[in-house]
Amino acid sequence: MNGLNGSAGRGGGWVGRAGIAAAAAVAPASWGTTYLVTTQMLPEGRPMLAAAIRVLPAGLLLLALGRKLPKGIWWWRAIVLGMLNIGFFSPLIFIGAYHLPGGVAATIGALQPLLVTGFSIGLLGVRPGLRPIMAGVIGAAGVALLVLKAGAKLDTTGIIAMVAATVLMSVGTVLTRRWGRPEGVTLVDMTAWQLTVGGIFLAPLAAFTEGMPPALTGRNVIGFAYLVLIGTALAYFLWFRGIQKLGAGPASFLGLINPLVATVGGILVLNQTLTGWQVLGLVLALGAMVAGQGKAAKPATAAAEPGTGDDAEQAAANPDSPATLTSSTTLAASATLAASATLTTSAATEPTETTKLPQLAAEA
Repeated sequence: MNGLNGSAGRGGGWVGRAGIAAAAAVAPASWGTTYLVTTQMLPEGRPMLAAAIRVLPAGLLLLALGRKLPKGIWWWRAIVLGMLNIGFFSPLIFIGAYHLPGGVAATIGALQPLLVTGFSIGLLGVRPGLRPIMAGVIGAAGVALLVLKAGAKLDTTGIIAMVAATVLMSVGTVLTRRWGRPEGVTLVDMTAWQLTVGGIFLAPLAAFTEGMPPALTGRNVIGFAYLVLIGTALAYFLWFRGIQKLGAGPASFLGLINPLVATVGGILVLNQTLTGWQVLGLVLALGAMVAGQGKAAKPATAAAEPGTGDDAEQAAANPDSPATLTSSTTLAASATLAASATLTTSAATEPTETTKLPQLAAEA
């Protein structure tokens, strides 16, 4: 359990920071595979069921491993974080997916780095430099070139839902960094609390909107097992660990990996191809992700609370360590359960409008 508790990777310097970033990148990379897993292995037309099954069992599993419940103020904090990062985020993503082409949804989700920059100013007291702002703009432009198709139809309901989802998870990312975690509580515990809260909300919502679940095949079980163990339990643990140790901004730039993996998966598995503009978008998104990994800006005021586990230990040893610094940005959806950029499979050859939207909705 020591590795899960976040003790690994405390070493300073670029090597230690790169290792933490590489581990955190597993989260958006796994979210980028969600489209293929959903369309190839899960029951059709049951997006809320997919969300509930992947979240609640993962939360209960980590809760059994950590064996700790919130205390005092952390009851409402766990509820707030769980709803922002998972509970509210997932249904909004589904609404956006049903009303928008995947490329539009992913492009909106890619604006999270810029949103986290703004929220970090108010909630973390940081002074963002020009580099993270420019990297956020370039990253969003790269994702747009990669996944956005000419003539994509816009829908007011879908845009409102996607913007709301992106804003909520951006706030959740910044609050995760600001609040840290209580003394003696591990990242396994923190991850378990948020997943369980989101799962408790999503399970009855799925039953109400979709009815009783169908009988699952062996293929369905394997698909759900991957999403629960790798795409949720491990992914969210590594994601929250990255936020705490790298800062909200640098960690969330890693979310740009999400649409990249989704697109590459479409190329390898579905025999899709890239245009010249998509290659440029791929290069821009990767460059922005790397540029966003620099040391974060120093807080104008002390934003992080004292005595919050590993962060407090690192701050005591080195006041300027990455654990005490923050920058700007989050997942691309979405950063996040789910993640909004997983709504983007390859933009090269999309399914017809009548079949594409239910498939995209099922993936988060």
